[in-house]
Amino acid sequence: MIAVLGAGSWGTALALLLARNGSRVSLWARDARTATRLARDRENRRYLPGHAFPCGLGVEPELGAAVEGAGEVLLAVPSHAFREVLARVAVAAPVDAGVAWATKGIDPDSGRWLHEVVVDALGTAARATVVSGPTFAGEVAAGLPAAVAVACADLDRARRVAGLLHGPRFRAYANDDVTGVSLGGAVKNVLAVAAGVADGLGLGANTRAAIVSRGLGEMLRVGRIAGARDTTLMGLAGLGDLVLTCTDDQSRNRRFGLALAAGDSPDEARERVGRVVEGATTAPLLLALAERFGIEMPITEQVAAVVGGETTPAGAVETLLARAPAAEYEEGA
Repeated sequence: MIAVLGAGSWGTALALLLARNGSRVSLWARDARTATRLARDRENRRYLPGHAFPCGLGVEPELGAAVEGAGEVLLAVPSHAFREVLARVAVAAPVDAGVAWATKGIDPDSGRWLHEVVVDALGTAARATVVSGPTFAGEVAAGLPAAVAVACADLDRARRVAGLLHGPRFRAYANDDVTGVSLGGAVKNVLAVAAGVADGLGLGANTRAAIVSRGLGEMLRVGRIAGARDTTLMGLAGLGDLVLTCTDDQSRNRRFGLALAAGDSPDEARERVGRVVEGATTAPLLLALAERFGIEMPITEQVAAVVGGETTPAGAVETLLARAPAAEYEEGA
């Protein structure tokens, strides 16, 4: 049995995918009323309407009951809830259960990467597996083709988890670079906010392409310091997810940037999006990491400044354009 923790759009989509692949799935919803509604409706009408739950997908309001007897536990909760839910999993889940996560972000309490939080909680990296890649929940629920990276220090375990997700229209690729897969999913959200701002200001396709390519440079720089492999960040969990979230309005981070460009305050933009915007939370945390290691991340810096109310979207663009010219691959270019 697989326990999927988090009944938002992505957690529900993953639960649907796993159940359709033949696994018995227990989907945990933090709120008891939400769990009751999901169990009654047999679909998630708020986040993924029209996608009926297969018979192998059950709903649980109690985390302990959801993980009882689970061979795998998959977290799909927002980054701000990740540490607390993980701590409960470490106590309640069977000792031999694998733990995976599909959350993308940085731990807001400590400013550490999520894979570091997982290793601390579990006391080992052997069972810690991250799932990330260019995926919108609605398209996965609809059965449209998609692909993700599944990373664990134990490559055999990565292959086992990938096998649970892999299906006729969903490809899952095993990887042993946990740092790279975890990091790519966090950084791309910040850059998607920048792309949304640029498009909202009407700066054109050239600017969007520049943000994607220069943003990838920032991702690679912080990845090298953190110990990620360039090849991972040039793959599904890095470049793939970056392109997706920077170019399609299904991305809540991009929509957040569009709202900022339209004149909304950060709080108003969050309200307009109506869901958790990980890029807004991650930007100042990522900037703090960059400053700690002496890495220049100018796009991230300006996103953090806009989110923090220190500048306007137009002011951020002017600051980026005013930077001194440099060689393309020069540090901080």
